[in-house]
Amino acid sequence: MTTDDPPTETETEPVASLSETECNALHEVELGLEWIQRAHGSLLEFHHATGHGMDHLREAEILLRATGHDELADTIRDELLPHGVVDEHRWSYDVLENYQETLLAESRAVERRVRRELADGERHVRERRQERAWKERASKP
Repeated sequence: MTTDDPPTETETEPVASLSETECNALHEVELGLEWIQRAHGSLLEFHHATGHGMDHLREAEILLRATGHDELADTIRDELLPHGVVDEHRWSYDVLENYQETLLAESRAVERRVRRELADGERHVRERRQERAWKERASKP
């Protein structure tokens, strides 16, 4: 759409037939997905922070070995560096990928379905209604 094109109906009017309860339910699904996406961001941060921590431990292993502390270096190499974050075998990327492939993907799919079935795919219906109401209120003398 160019700036000269008139806005489409969906840009100016949220789905009019949607009841207030349906609108609230849709909003809650959208908020739920947003929080799940934020949790995904936290898992990414956890994954990166774990990796940086492991990098420092690897550097400590090298420095300990260089100064003759082979037993301490071996402990880091053998016990910490290969260890997972949940148990011995699950690393942070495993947790991240599992989250992405299950809860995150499924939540996105459900959110799209709810939007499609309740609001013809329209996003942020409640916010659009609120925006319109506030603009109407502001334009009254």
